[in-house]
Amino acid sequence: MSERALTVLEAGALTLIEDLGRPGFAALGVSPSGAADRGALIAANRRLGNEDGAALLEVTMGGLTVRAESDLLFALTGASAPVTVDAVAVSPQQVLAVASGSVVRLGVPRWGLRTYLAVAGGIAVPEVLGSRSTDVLSGLGPAPVRTGDVLPVGRVRSALATIDADQVPPSGPGFMLDAMPGPRRDWFTDDAWRTLFTGRYRVTDVGDRVGLRLRGALLGRARDDELPSEAVVAGSVQVPPDGQPLIFGPDHPVTGGYPVIAVLTESARDAAGQLRPGQEVRFRHHAAPIAWTGV
Repeated sequence: MSERALTVLEAGALTLIEDLGRPGFAALGVSPSGAADRGALIAANRRLGNEDGAALLEVTMGGLTVRAESDLLFALTGASAPVTVDAVAVSPQQVLAVASGSVVRLGVPRWGLRTYLAVAGGIAVPEVLGSRSTDVLSGLGPAPVRTGDVLPVGRVRSALATIDADQVPPSGPGFMLDAMPGPRRDWFTDDAWRTLFTGRYRVTDVGDRVGLRLRGALLGRARDDELPSEAVVAGSVQVPPDGQPLIFGPDHPVTGGYPVIAVLTESARDAAGQLRPGQEVRFRHHAAPIAWTGV
């Protein structure tokens, strides 16, 4: 066993190792992948003095229990879940100093979908194409975390950071997502464009890290001819023939065959990573140009 490690006592419904992903391989058919809520990942790492892109655990709907095999520091961000250390409730907003042998347990978050558990030094599994992220679509990267896994933890290389890490966890029954025109805006009617920003949508139960289907006002097309497959990015709002939009997640395919009416800003893309089935979603027009990363 590694000198610094976590033993997984309960893996929960879905726990993945994620970092900032593996951008730059789209030409090879490899999606960037990475954390669904990258802002939460960076905030967790900064609380611990890790590099921004250090690997951590992305925990969907809680249920994770781990045992520290050495004295370790933890930080939690994203969906705020109740946390206990050796069955004693602790604040999820503070850095946790956990003694060797102690057990950390995450409950189900009240709001949001994904909680990020970082450890000082990062999860030190081998990299694949420069990343430790799990891509559920292609199968690249480490396998989903299972009960009984022993996860190696890297060495601490810097002092603990306590500033510039106040990422606000998502809360509330609905989300407003900022979006700008997509590459096929002209394939939709002006009425559809207005409807996108005035209509109300609800998250369906068809969704994962690949994409998320919404249900609400129909978005009519101005053109009905077939669109050849073209490159898409995470946060693309694609509209299939039924007129109901879907949002591509971090493990999206690198190309898509339906027109993309809009693309989420990077912060909105992070927020989309916290959406639960049944939640209401509205879009807000974002006109200012933005710089994209992680393509």
